[in-house]
Amino acid sequence: MSKNELRRLCVFCGSSAGRHPGDAESAAAFLRLCVAQGTDIVYGGGSVGLMGVVADAALAAGGKVIGVIPEFLATRELRHDGLTELHVVSSMHTRKAMMADLADGFAALPGGLGTFEELFEVLTWAQLGLHRKPIGLLNSRGFFEGFLAQIDRAIQDGFCRPEHRELFVVDDDPARLLARMQSYQPPALPKWVTLSASDDVT
Repeated sequence: MSKNELRRLCVFCGSSAGRHPGDAESAAAFLRLCVAQGTDIVYGGGSVGLMGVVADAALAAGGKVIGVIPEFLATRELRHDGLTELHVVSSMHTRKAMMADLADGFAALPGGLGTFEELFEVLTWAQLGLHRKPIGLLNSRGFFEGFLAQIDRAIQDGFCRPEHRELFVVDDDPARLLARMQSYQPPALPKWVTLSASDDVT
């Protein structure tokens, strides 16, 4: 099986550190592994919460970290000024587009509404065939179990296809998750324009 070359990995995670230290420890471990394998990091450019942990762990390991942050957040002193590169952009939409364009894959760590929104967007793009990049979920403390159950429910009720469950990989171990992302092969999906009206694509 071929290995995905993750030259740059886009990381989605919370601007809050959360209540469980294990989430930060797992995130830092994952980032150190990425850097050790030569992967640069792309993320939302913040200095607080798990976002700050992600950036600091990668930088401390000698990695290159590229931040992309909208101007309205940068001016609130939330931006990380110690990054390799920091792009200040005009909007959230521009931020997400740039992060996606820069990355060879995506990893979602614990987070809140923004993390969920970013994750669902890249999953939807993969579903529609707009990219074939690996998407990984770091399931620290079972954080994404509810998400997985909802996807399974949508498949059960006919709102998603079974193949959509294969659009991402999930693991609670940082090393296993990275290995699974590197060996990821996207599922064969029907072209959405050929689906009948009874087949849901979103």
